[in-house]
Amino acid sequence: MREGQVKDNGLIIEAERLSFSYEHQESLNLALNDINLKVHKGEFIALLGANGSGKSTLARQINALLPMQKGNLKVIGLDASDPNNLRDIRRACGMVFQNPDNQFVSSLVEEDIAFGLQNYDFPQEEIASRVAEVLEIVGLTGFEQRNPSFLSGGQKQRSAIAGVLAVDPDILILDEATSMLDSEGRREVLETVQRLHREHHKTVLMITHYVEEALLADRVCLLSAGKIIADGTPREILTQPKLLDQTQLTAPFAVRLFFALADKGLHLPEIPLTTNDIVRQICQSN
Repeated sequence: MREGQVKDNGLIIEAERLSFSYEHQESLNLALNDINLKVHKGEFIALLGANGSGKSTLARQINALLPMQKGNLKVIGLDASDPNNLRDIRRACGMVFQNPDNQFVSSLVEEDIAFGLQNYDFPQEEIASRVAEVLEIVGLTGFEQRNPSFLSGGQKQRSAIAGVLAVDPDILILDEATSMLDSEGRREVLETVQRLHREHHKTVLMITHYVEEALLADRVCLLSAGKIIADGTPREILTQPKLLDQTQLTAPFAVRLFFALADKGLHLPEIPLTTNDIVRQICQSN
């Protein structure tokens, strides 16, 4: 275990009254406004909100890309306001951005992944095996000699995920990582993220404005105007159309269909989250 890593089931992120402004510290125009958030090791959390809600700013605060201004923040038990901790915090938070092309630094997939390992003084004789290991995890074995520029969108993002996985981060942060992908690319990336959470026990923070993606999480934090306005399971948050309307988001299709059917006199036993839930309930009622 590296210094600073959190023991099993411990708090891995702890934010108290966290505020941030891109203008200056005392500005009333806050990108983050009094955020309180606790994340335990191994959780899969969706930070859900419309554009400008503060979710990406919160992610950049957590991985120490933005300086602390107001409040308290600990990541893997390290105080984010201490400059001596920033390198360890950044290593602990593997961040995958919206556009994977902005993360590539080499013309070969294997060299791009090795770059991060070399920056953290990973033993040279172990780099090749580590690159092969993470490529297998993301389903890209055999792509070592490919140029990232010629990969599909989903393959690019999986290669970017492999790059951050190589240094064994405690937390995987995906900042709108599927928003530039087609449906197949989105499926590839989301299946990879789910596998990393289930099989490799990674703590995941997924920043998204897609309510359907938030269905995959253990927990949803709904952001609006720099505040977390709701925090609960996907069922607790995503079955509330009026709450989502406040944040300029639309409830999942199955939830909207449930209420539309109720208006027509067809009442299902519980609010479904997916179309499969609807089919199951209708079949069981017949």
